[in-house]
Amino acid sequence: MAITAISIKTVERPGVLSEIAEMIARKGINISYAYLYVEEDGIGSIYMELEDVKDIEELITDLRSFESVLDVDVHRPLEDIYGKRIIIIGGGAQVSQVAMGAISEADRHNIRGERISVDTIPLVGEKELAEAVRAVGRLPRVGALVLAGSLMGGEISKAVEKIKREQNIIVISLNMPGSVTEKADLVVTDPIQAGVMAVMAVADTAIFDIKKVRGRKF
Repeated sequence: MAITAISIKTVERPGVLSEIAEMIARKGINISYAYLYVEEDGIGSIYMELEDVKDIEELITDLRSFESVLDVDVHRPLEDIYGKRIIIIGGGAQVSQVAMGAISEADRHNIRGERISVDTIPLVGEKELAEAVRAVGRLPRVGALVLAGSLMGGEISKAVEKIKREQNIIVISLNMPGSVTEKADLVVTDPIQAGVMAVMAVADTAIFDIKKVRGRKF
């Protein structure tokens, strides 16, 4: 289904988003993704990805008719620009090595027409890591999560189970002490190879099926 992406600059006040969403719904357009943030004092910005837009010019005209709307722009959807996302979470040294492998492999596939981006965040502490893993399930376009640390278990393992069950996200773990290796789809000892395999697991241009190696350690 074709996706239309728009950004709307508005006056920041209560009710603006609901007014815009109501008008869009009356047109039979489905909002598949929305993100609202404050650009500066008094000015807000709404980014939306829409399905079933039959007349984009009419939609822009109607949006600009709102007193609170300052400007409207049309863009390519984020999936077309940034594509699938690889998220790497863990200790700084391990994260950097996994990222090295993931970025190198993503570059190879992106040259061939893919769109795969790599996000990283070095963190320490069971609570902080578990919270970050659970938050991965709320991020758009995530294809795979790599857990790059020296020891992970407990609440982190429960968080892994949750995102696998509810969002069907591929989870790859470095080989480390802790129960997280029992919950991951794949355990890889070499961090660079873990990054490479994460990209291969989500790339349409790769001949690699995670189902055939799920539960194995390399």
